[in-house]
Amino acid sequence: MLAAVTAGVLSLTQCTSSSHDDRPRSAADDDGSRTGLEDVVTGYTAGFSEDSGYRRPSRTERHAVAEGVGLLLDRHRARAERRLADVDFQVRTVTDSGTGRRYAEVSDRSEDAAAPRGWGRVYVDLDSPIRWSVQVPHPVADRNTERLGAALLSRSSGGVMVLAGAHRKAGRGDEADVAHHRRSVFHAICDELAKRGVPGIQVHGMADDSAPRHDVVASTVKGREAVREGRDLADALRRRGYDVCRAWARSCPLEGRKNVQGRNAWAQETEFLHVEFSPRIRDHRKHLKAAVAAMTTVTRDWRRM
Repeated sequence: MLAAVTAGVLSLTQCTSSSHDDRPRSAADDDGSRTGLEDVVTGYTAGFSEDSGYRRPSRTERHAVAEGVGLLLDRHRARAERRLADVDFQVRTVTDSGTGRRYAEVSDRSEDAAAPRGWGRVYVDLDSPIRWSVQVPHPVADRNTERLGAALLSRSSGGVMVLAGAHRKAGRGDEADVAHHRRSVFHAICDELAKRGVPGIQVHGMADDSAPRHDVVASTVKGREAVREGRDLADALRRRGYDVCRAWARSCPLEGRKNVQGRNAWAQETEFLHVEFSPRIRDHRKHLKAAVAAMTTVTRDWRRM
């Protein structure tokens, strides 16, 4: 599974209940569309631009979405749908017809409106206990990080993907830069995960001249809970021929010290990795594949926790 997860075909279906759902099981109705998970994600982000718009959510709206995602994590599908509907969000099931793996897709109904709110999406593995998350705060702006996130979710079971819903420069000022603002739906969801002790790996893209001697910068931000996982990731990348700056061991550029999800994870004593990938890795299929394979060494360990 790589930058183009087109070999595995997904059928998008309407709400198949999990075994722990609080409503009767029912047959899934195929809506007729068939596509890859990565295509679903990149189709969604294709319209993102600096002018695509963003509205800062209220405290009530942020908490409603986070609570709804929490109910999904607890396998209370019907209750989650009702809570999310309070803020005009919806849930559908994405089923991988190649592997049979199913994901709950949480999306904003305003995505197709003239003025979308830009609050993002979440994908939750329905067939495995949730053990880790991948966070994509700057899709499109950090080119192809949305592909990294989708490929990792497809490659490794037990995951949640939290995907920002707007270009980081959309909206007023820098309020859509969710990696540096707590008053976002993105942060509220990541906070819900951190409170539950769900480790996270947040993927970013850096420019060639940001760290010219390195292909990757890996950091635990403020905490040290994920140093072992960071070493495992750096070692896996090094074995594949990439130079990694290890921010827990030396001074590196782009360490993400002000990243609010990382600082929040530290406060919750939850493992968190902030990883910057160079254009070389993000823009070439074989390198993207290698980076995803390296990240699975971390998610594999988290699945054993």
